[in-house]
Amino acid sequence: MSDPSYRPEPSYREPAYRPEQRRPQPPRRPAGRDVGTRTDVAAAWEARRELGAEYEEDIASGLADRVEELVAYRTAELRHRGTAADHDLELERTAQRQGFVLGIISLGVGVPITAISAMNVEPGLLGIAVSWAGIVGVNVAHRLGHRRRR
Repeated sequence: MSDPSYRPEPSYREPAYRPEQRRPQPPRRPAGRDVGTRTDVAAAWEARRELGAEYEEDIASGLADRVEELVAYRTAELRHRGTAADHDLELERTAQRQGFVLGIISLGVGVPITAISAMNVEPGLLGIAVSWAGIVGVNVAHRLGHRRRR
């Protein structure tokens, strides 16, 4: 009998989530308003003239809230730019480090592979050429893969 709750495993693996590769999200603009402080100030001044001095405190408070909102938005925007630049720099450093490590490993593995292939393949030069072509191919594939991710 077959179990109705049985579901086969998918034949592929989803890539592992790595939070360090996720770009920071930009801040959102203040809700429902454009970034026009001059027009806000002009409107507040006109409202003060129409309503009189008794509403001056309310008008000033509303204008101050608007300015604080814009300052908070601009601060968040600048912080996001700095964070995004730091994130890109860190990804670039990681890629450079990986390339360096791959180069060291390639040289470390290349020497014994060269010796083994030179002794076991006739003519020895063919074994050396095939060995180093494979090593160079791995390094080129790594570099091209890194460029594609940028």
